[in-house]
Amino acid sequence: MIEKNYIQVSALNNYIKLLIDDSSFLHKVYLKGEISNFKNHMSGHLYFTLKDEESKISAIMFRNKTIDLKFTPEDGKKVLVEGRVSCYPSQGTYQIYIDKMEEDGLGNLYVLFEELKNKLQKEGLFDTSHKKPLPKFPQKIGIITAPAGAAIKDILSTLKRRYPIAETILFPALVQGKSAAPDIAKQIENAKNYDLDLLIVGRGGGSIEDLWAFNEEIVARAIYHCPIPTISAVGHEIDYTISDFVADLRAPTPTGAAELATPTMEEVKKILRNFQNESYLHIKNKLNRLEHQLNQAKNSFTLKNPSMLYEGKIQKLDYLNEQLSQVLKHFLKQKQNKLDQLKSAYILKNPLLLYQNHQKNLNHLTNQLELCMKHILEQKEHTLALKLNTLKLLNPLNLLEKGYSLISKDDILIKSCKELSKNDKIKIQMKDGSILASVKEVI
Repeated sequence: MIEKNYIQVSALNNYIKLLIDDSSFLHKVYLKGEISNFKNHMSGHLYFTLKDEESKISAIMFRNKTIDLKFTPEDGKKVLVEGRVSCYPSQGTYQIYIDKMEEDGLGNLYVLFEELKNKLQKEGLFDTSHKKPLPKFPQKIGIITAPAGAAIKDILSTLKRRYPIAETILFPALVQGKSAAPDIAKQIENAKNYDLDLLIVGRGGGSIEDLWAFNEEIVARAIYHCPIPTISAVGHEIDYTISDFVADLRAPTPTGAAELATPTMEEVKKILRNFQNESYLHIKNKLNRLEHQLNQAKNSFTLKNPSMLYEGKIQKLDYLNEQLSQVLKHFLKQKQNKLDQLKSAYILKNPLLLYQNHQKNLNHLTNQLELCMKHILEQKEHTLALKLNTLKLLNPLNLLEKGYSLISKDDILIKSCKELSKNDKIKIQMKDGSILASVKEVI
């Protein structure tokens, strides 16, 4: 049986450190990459991650090595470094200890970030005119983040502490990797169906590549077109993403988002107390005014002498009755005058005159009608005579009176010799009769 010799973790890490330190290849290495997660410690030492498209390594540059730096290191900058690789036993990680570092241009992600930022800014997605105000007392809050990350825990614990009466709905989403951006955009679209008062979109801190999903255009446009007031809460206070610029409000951290989204219960209670006091004062003032009005009514001269309420009404009624009587008298007088005029009219005293006038008009109209008819008949007779003369002039039989004759064959009028042949039977119509003949020869 093999005896198992268990050792401490620190012993293993120290052994790995010895192996790495013993490698001459790792005593002097030259790397190029992009700075991310940069931190300038108060001690003057620089801590950051050096990465490329496929991998990354922790890096440290002690203060005494930074004296010769010709630039200010920051996230997104590409650098060329010279140093040694060793193990940090306390964490069990290997890292590069940098002796020299010089700038090699901006990182690709930083360039993409600036390009997209400028593009969306020109389109107006960052304009304050599009920012929606946050509700003061949200009842239903949606949260889009990883279901098991630190961000959701911080948000929920803060909301529970500050504003436990709010209902929260988690829309679990990927917040890192290639599929994260489409998933976040999908959950933003899904959140529109839940009648939310407020939406928080974000995640905890990380490197620029870890936060990159919130720099994708698909996420930015999803937030811009979301009708729900949205808070972007990505990373730490120093981290800025495209989502921060598009959202209605940026929170420095997920915890900060929960604080910006809700009032504390003490604030709510204070507001309710203010409302209560204002309502009490309003009701008290209203009661005082009504009491004052009641006392005035009680002490009024009119209520103490109720008959006065009717004196003015009775006087007005008499006045109206008098006016009505005068109007009726005037009306009746007008009608009486008109009736008297009708009675004294000449036509009523001589009714036969009305008939005579109508008879006179009838006779006049009859005479006018006869004259018109006579005139019309004369015109028609004249027109008829003209037409008869015209017909008489056009009548071919009148030619026979002048010695002309008409020749026909088979009752067809002959107009030319070419229409006849030898021995044809023809009819010659003359003034006083007809002659039947035979054609002897056509000349």
